[in-house]
Amino acid sequence: MILFLEHLLVVLGVLLVALAMILVLQPRRTPQSAVAWILFIIALPYLAVPLFLTLGFRKQRRRAEQIRFAAEPETMLDPAPPQAAQLFRSLGGSAVTTGNRFRLHASPEVAGTALQDMIGQAERQIEVLLYILADDASGRAFVRALTERAAAGVTVRLALDRFATFLNRPRADLRRFVQAGGELRFVSPVLALRGAGGLNLRNHRKLVVVDGIRVWAGGRNVADAYFRPDHRPSWLDLSFSAEGPIARAWAEVFAADWHLAGGPLLEPPPPLASTTGAQALQLVPAGPDESRDVLHDGLVSAIHRAESRVWIATPYFVPTEMLALALATAARAGRDVRILLPEKSNQWTADLARGAYLREMARAGCRILRFQPGMMHAKAGLIDDWGWIGSANFDVRSMLLNFETVLMAYDATSAAALEDWFEGLLPLCAEGLHSAPLPRRLVEGIFRLGAPIL
Repeated sequence: MILFLEHLLVVLGVLLVALAMILVLQPRRTPQSAVAWILFIIALPYLAVPLFLTLGFRKQRRRAEQIRFAAEPETMLDPAPPQAAQLFRSLGGSAVTTGNRFRLHASPEVAGTALQDMIGQAERQIEVLLYILADDASGRAFVRALTERAAAGVTVRLALDRFATFLNRPRADLRRFVQAGGELRFVSPVLALRGAGGLNLRNHRKLVVVDGIRVWAGGRNVADAYFRPDHRPSWLDLSFSAEGPIARAWAEVFAADWHLAGGPLLEPPPPLASTTGAQALQLVPAGPDESRDVLHDGLVSAIHRAESRVWIATPYFVPTEMLALALATAARAGRDVRILLPEKSNQWTADLARGAYLREMARAGCRILRFQPGMMHAKAGLIDDWGWIGSANFDVRSMLLNFETVLMAYDATSAAALEDWFEGLLPLCAEGLHSAPLPRRLVEGIFRLGAPIL
């Protein structure tokens, strides 16, 4: 009997390994990811197979509500937006809308004031989706502000990523928020039993939509590190506020995530009868709720088409092979390619994984700019005369796994604001890379191979 059970376990193990190998080799996976998982399964099958069946799937259409952007009428823009705008739209992004007002938040004081004012001015509803809501002064003050608006009769919906807030969130304040009439739900549950692969899919979006006409979003979470200039260690980030037709697209993203978290389907706000500004903006989502890799594929194409420059700011630089090749090709073609990132990030594994990529970029002619004062957490970019800002890092996880949102800005005023922000950081950066001994380069190579599963 014991021999039979041992034989059965061996057969079961072989079948699970075979099943995992078959799934690894499916075409929706990058070659880099496939190689990493295959080596992991061969080396440690009893650990790798359960992890793969838990973490190894990235498109969860059975669980995630597809974002349904409204069919906006085609608008003649002068000047016309770049070809990338139409590509993002055809892949699944929102339409380019005009008549928006856009404001960049380069400092924590500006970001905090804009968020506070937006919540205080809400008349009908506030919809909030966050990755991190910390149990600190900033997090508690934010929840108390939402609680006051809920008690005043405003509909307030708050959605949080359960993984990121599992251990650290203002629980007592959230209980009072619910008692005051606020609605609280969690997305991407840690124990997701409705489908495989849920543990690996983080909702990394950060957005606040007020009355369907104003939005606050970007790379900032709600915690002291993002809003208190006296916080140590020093932390630099970037967010924005926008008012106008583009807010409807953000409300549609929230509606999809709210439904994923178990809430009812929400009706999007009606189109605005009038416009408020002159900025041309487009929302591009990424994540398991999109059948295609909208952000990733659009950026690959846009970088290849760049005529003058490609500037990227990211805290973690672990690109897919296609993005790395696009950047290297642009640099070799004489484009001004700059990669701005922290000297040392808050993720040591990402710092080791980025080393081999950065050396490859430097050899191709890219300028590597290392931010010196502290952690640089902003996610932004410029290609020729248009730019973007959002929640997505320039890494495999943000491009192919996480739920993310990115705002594309095609007007000269918005692009100039991003350009000024980039250039303002240049004096705070050291250029180039440190030399690395052979042991360091070997470790970086190993971490590069494992980047898809970090």
